[in-house]
Amino acid sequence: MKVNASMTDTITAPIAGAIDESSEHVFNAAGEFEIHDETIDLSRYRFEDWLALALFWLLGVTVFYQFFTRYALNDSAAWTEEIARYFLIATVFVGAAMCVRKNNHIQVDFFYRVLPPRLMRVMATLVDAVRVAFFIACVGLTAQLMGRIGASRMAVVDLPMGIVYGAVLLGFALMTWRAVIVAIENWKRGASVLEQPELAEQIQ
Repeated sequence: MKVNASMTDTITAPIAGAIDESSEHVFNAAGEFEIHDETIDLSRYRFEDWLALALFWLLGVTVFYQFFTRYALNDSAAWTEEIARYFLIATVFVGAAMCVRKNNHIQVDFFYRVLPPRLMRVMATLVDAVRVAFFIACVGLTAQLMGRIGASRMAVVDLPMGIVYGAVLLGFALMTWRAVIVAIENWKRGASVLEQPELAEQIQ
């Protein structure tokens, strides 16, 4: 079977071009193989990111200690299961603030594909306002709950349950703060992620 030379050139040219283009990034001026990692930028991480990371590590250490005492020492620490559950609760609610900042929560954007731009802007603004109001209500309800539980203690560890609900309250407060900032930025920008999904790449 005869292969046309021009057809072969047409097929191989993009591949050769891609190889040459990629080789510029891995070979230096002397033709030696050289790769450098991108500079790590920690400035894009916020308070809730670091706090959620710390809580997650505390959760991991607690679970590992439970595993070690149960299977290595054959004497499981009774407090680890309860404390690990509380660390998980704190991690989820604090980490949720990070998701609010990055607009990573579940959202339905179907109507934003079929409605006119002006109506989409009104709906997106309404979504921002309702979200802020919801988080403010959650802060108030959590504070009321903390007042009602009083001095009740944990089941195994002799510590007040208010610590756990305090972490939940902190999470809702952070979510409220980030939701207000997101709403202001959307208002100044004139568009939200719901209207322009490509904005998600610019949000840190």
